[in-house]
Amino acid sequence: MIRALTGFSTRRPWRVVAVWAVVGVLLSLMGQALVFRVTQTDSAGFLPAEYEAAAALRVAREEFGAETGDGTVTVLVARDDGGPMREADRRHVDEAARRLSATRVEMPWTDEQIRGVSLDHSQVPRVTVVTSAPDGSFVLLGARLRGNSMDPGMQDLYRVFRDGAEREFAGAGLRTGFTGGLADVVDRADAERTTQTVVGLVMVGLIVLVNVLVFRSALAAFVPLFAVTVVGGAAVGTVVGAALLTGFELDPGTPSMIGTVLIGIGVDYFLFLLFRFREELRRRPEEHPRAVAADVAARVGTAVTSAALTIVAAFATLGTATFGQFRVLGPSVAVSVLVMLLASLTLMPALLAVSGRKMFWPGRSLTKTERPGLAGRTGVLVARRPLTVLVVSVALLGALAAGAVGVRMDFDAGGTPRDTAAAATAREISGALPSGVSDPTTVYVTADDGRTLAPTELAGLRRALAGTAGVGEVAAPVLSAGRTAARLDAYLTVDSSSQQARDLVTGPVRQTVREATPAGLTARVGGTAAVFADVATAVDRDLRTVFPVAAALIALILVVLLRSLAAPVVLLLAVGLCFAATLGASALVFQHAGGAPGVNFVLPLVLFLFVVALGTDYNILVGDRLREETQRAGAGGPGAARAAVARAVRHTAPAIATAGVVLAASFGGLAVNAEPSTRQLGFATALGILLSAFVVSLLLVPAAAALLGRGMWWPLGGAKAPGLPADGPGEAYAARRPEHAGRRG
Repeated sequence: MIRALTGFSTRRPWRVVAVWAVVGVLLSLMGQALVFRVTQTDSAGFLPAEYEAAAALRVAREEFGAETGDGTVTVLVARDDGGPMREADRRHVDEAARRLSATRVEMPWTDEQIRGVSLDHSQVPRVTVVTSAPDGSFVLLGARLRGNSMDPGMQDLYRVFRDGAEREFAGAGLRTGFTGGLADVVDRADAERTTQTVVGLVMVGLIVLVNVLVFRSALAAFVPLFAVTVVGGAAVGTVVGAALLTGFELDPGTPSMIGTVLIGIGVDYFLFLLFRFREELRRRPEEHPRAVAADVAARVGTAVTSAALTIVAAFATLGTATFGQFRVLGPSVAVSVLVMLLASLTLMPALLAVSGRKMFWPGRSLTKTERPGLAGRTGVLVARRPLTVLVVSVALLGALAAGAVGVRMDFDAGGTPRDTAAAATAREISGALPSGVSDPTTVYVTADDGRTLAPTELAGLRRALAGTAGVGEVAAPVLSAGRTAARLDAYLTVDSSSQQARDLVTGPVRQTVREATPAGLTARVGGTAAVFADVATAVDRDLRTVFPVAAALIALILVVLLRSLAAPVVLLLAVGLCFAATLGASALVFQHAGGAPGVNFVLPLVLFLFVVALGTDYNILVGDRLREETQRAGAGGPGAARAAVARAVRHTAPAIATAGVVLAASFGGLAVNAEPSTRQLGFATALGILLSAFVVSLLLVPAAAALLGRGMWWPLGGAKAPGLPADGPGEAYAARRPEHAGRRG
């Protein structure tokens, strides 16, 4: 199958490139235009139905018409001169709120939207007066704009609404401030836009620079990046199309996660092909480049297929998770990786066949005699001192892993940077009102028999909630249109996104609600703090399930593809130790030394998927070359096995080192993000990839192979694996196309 795909692609390269160009561009455009139709921003919507926050969300939707993706904004109105609000000011606020609630806000169309495809978010907002500061210094309005807060069109709509509201109050000597919901999202995006653009350009420049330094070629530097970008867009379009057809919703972070994963593995796979292609062109100078490309694509394709399937298995196990964000992320990334695998077996070989030796122009790397260099010296060191290298590698990783002792999970949802207008408004509000006033914890009450409710029935519950430590104020009950449900907004004295708020909600608040709810009624606690408290429970449960299932699946795939029982054990133990070392190092930097409450709750999962899956990529590449060199060495005893290890490291080290540096640099750009959780993910993933590439794949695994010898491939002892015949596909190609034999191209 692999040889069939790569053989066809190298025989008909222009057709393959043309198909990928057309399909890739169309799918990319479709994905960009439709992605916001299939994403939702409400974490409660991803919780299993049995969780209390999910049940509260159902009541909010069914009884109060709450819609997923609503952008609730808190608007602060105060006098320009800083004085207390007067009666005339309050009347103007009431009138302005009514006018804003009756005025349609038109979404501006920009180059980011496609008419007829992108959603038109034009709407009439709902604006109501919420409360006033005790000292009369300001009045708060609540404005609800329906739509996905991550959609650029929705963000532009908010900007129009914000400008209109500012004009509405400016003429009366009043100033405005906006915070919460869309205001936070838009201000954060505006504050980080320049930084993200600069970091993105630096990262792309670094990737290109590394490739230029390695290959001394402009084509070899830019072609992989362009190809991976097209394939990445096609993969996102495929996932979006599948979501539209099946009706499942994506987390807003899924498309960006897909892009990050595919850039990483796509550049890696192209680099693996380029290094082997250059090596074979040097070794076979008289052979036609297409024949060499066919041979290289088939040989490397076996390792790439194995590596890609391990990533697919790792992410697919998330389909067993109970938390919806994990459950949709896993299959989405798995499908995307399969798209990249198809490109690795078709588009990438076709590009090699089309470019031939020109891929490495204007460099002279094909005419220079290959020197062992640092890679060769590393291979010799590992082969001569395998036990020492193994012990030092394990000791280094073990020392870092010790930092994982006492690690805690931090579920802080993050927030708006302190220097944005939304953050300044939030601080002004919290100085006069409870911290949770702009994001209340909401209690939804329904009757067990479906009867209508009266506000007097909830007086005791309201008093009990108001008397709970940590609750600053409880608003009067609000009944649904049919009076079959009631809503009580409790304003906590702490930030609703903090750990203190989650502890407060899961402990005293829910306990008070259970005890004070009258017989015959059911009360459910919802809101940001309740949602993330339940998310913490769901994630903890899922991590206990996903890790062992993923490890078992990866082990099974490695056994089948490597035709060995010993090699998969070595690889899994190595990447497992690397995962523990990366998590420990992250805990040391951020929790133990940095003073953070813990590491971000998604960090273990992200590290497991990236470090284990991508680390296994590198291990499969070096393992495949180790097996190949072992086969060539034959039954020559320990000395031959160690010589095979030295050759394998010499030939694979440049590819693995370059791929590791490029991928780590890509993730390292996240380490300068304004959000603490993103910084943690960027630092930890970059470190994990570097450890996987330089310590595990180039030192630990080869050292173990040198010590085990042919036992590494027990029970077959390094027998030739399927897909690697004595006559490679390149020879078969030349036999079918004799007119190409002996031509250099």
